Amino acid sequence: MRFSEPSHTLPVHKVKETTELSPLKFILASVAMAPKADNYRIIYFAKNGDEAFVQIISATDQKRRQSLCSCEDEEPEDLLPEMREPSQILQDKHLERLAVHLPARTQGYPWRLVYSTAVHGTSLRTLYRNMASTDRPVVLAIKDMENQVFGAFSSHPFRVSSGCYGTGETFLYSFSPEFKMFSWTGENSYFVKGFMDSLQLGGGGGPFGLWLDGDLCRGSSYTCHTFHNQPLAARADFAVRELEVWTFE
Repeated sequence: MRFSEPSHTLPVHKVKETTELSPLKFILASVAMAPKADNYRIIYFAKNGDEAFVQIISATDQKRRQSLCSCEDEEPEDLLPEMREPSQILQDKHLERLAVHLPARTQGYPWRLVYSTAVHGTSLRTLYRNMASTDRPVVLAIKDMENQVFGAFSSHPFRVSSGCYGTGETFLYSFSPEFKMFSWTGENSYFVKGFMDSLQLGGGGGPFGLWLDGDLCRGSSYTCHTFHNQPLAARADFAVRELEVWTFE
């Protein structure tokens, strides 16, 4: 384990060192005599006989460095992504679960709303048009008439295509009612296919993992070979209450 330079300099306090006092004990004695401050964490470190040293990190610095200095068994304190606009579908509890499963290349980037039925109306053509200028991954979020939340992460923005597109980063998810994520099985590459009158995710000789009609009013979700998913909604055929698509800035 290695740390960056200490954020705060340890005040120097003279301590009489004797032959019985090891370097680490000498440092501990120095710290014990130093003035104490609230919200500070003191780290003592020595390895393989190297000279021991002390690092003092404030609570603010600790949060800032969480991803760099945390131990393997520590969980990040704040997993919520920055949302440029409020979501009508995804609450904090949804975002927390989704964020940890997104690819590393999307981590740390604000989420920007690309399409929403509440803002842009119910039209798949409008959805495609709004995504024409982006080349980044997208998160699809759906709330059905039974208020179940589910959707997909797509490695590529949705568009009309002559064939399937996407990569193994693509996955389906559901909060119906507990969070479940369905990753690529490797059986086929039928990730996403866009038509003017429908959008399909997952497939392989049978029903689709997720299918939406051209008006974004109705959809269906069945088990498919691409993701080996359970139906994402409470009912395999569902009616859409709200739909959003998010990308990363």
